[in-house]
Amino acid sequence: MNLLALDDRWRRLNDPEYACPCCGRSFGGLIDFGFGAPDDWPFALPEEGGVVAEGEDKLSEELCRLGDRRFLRAHLPLAVRGAEDAAHLAPWVEVAPEHFYAALDRIESGATETVEVPTTLANALPAPFDGPQPGTLVLGAPEARPGFFPEAGPLAEALREGLSFDALLDLYAGLGEDIRPHLTGR
Repeated sequence: MNLLALDDRWRRLNDPEYACPCCGRSFGGLIDFGFGAPDDWPFALPEEGGVVAEGEDKLSEELCRLGDRRFLRAHLPLAVRGAEDAAHLAPWVEVAPEHFYAALDRIESGATETVEVPTTLANALPAPFDGPQPGTLVLGAPEARPGFFPEAGPLAEALREGLSFDALLDLYAGLGEDIRPHLTGR
């Protein structure tokens, strides 16, 4: 038997029938977390499907231009040890302008071969994942969000080995979504 299945909090998180006794909140599974913009974006966020343009600076749901800097939205799946599920983060990464425009050309042409480019995470994550996060952005099929793979450190380790359930709950809390009180059953 999987030890995670013995954790009442895990069962409550994954039970669509469970409702928090204090507020009625229900989850039905892991929570995915997306970042609306790179941390350095100083303007408003676009409405769903829209674009915000401030002079030459532009932000859409997947692309960002800020001065001479370029950003792409990425995918970072963090498996939960002992589960078949992963929590999916959608952070922004900064890429060199030539890689940004090459990614746009790939989307327009429908290219499917895998391409790797150097990148840096453009959203701060809570401890123990805080600090600079250089890595690789893997561009694949044009309809798929590119994957972010950190070079080293706790985030790279979490990507390789998965997170404990408690570490995942800590990550959620650090991202402003502390669900721990809702899973106690009291």
